[in-house]
Amino acid sequence: MKFGFRIPSIKKRIAARTSVKRIIAHNLGFKAPRGMGWITNPKKAMYNKVYNQTSRGCMLSVVFLFSMPIALVFVVWKMCLG
Repeated sequence: MKFGFRIPSIKKRIAARTSVKRIIAHNLGFKAPRGMGWITNPKKAMYNKVYNQTSRGCMLSVVFLFSMPIALVFVVWKMCLG
């Protein structure tokens, strides 16, 4: 299992949306409601639960880095005003 940042892959995103299995299941109406992964595929559901709890999105650190200087300026400005 991978820990750390996710690296987005355009190739995998397109492959998941255009697979034959997905198209057939969607056209036949065999779609389980959200959150029913434990019934349809428990092994994959367990993997995804652990993966989502142990990894972070790649943009999270970028947002954090850009928000820190703004927060610091705000704190200094508040201290100067009294």
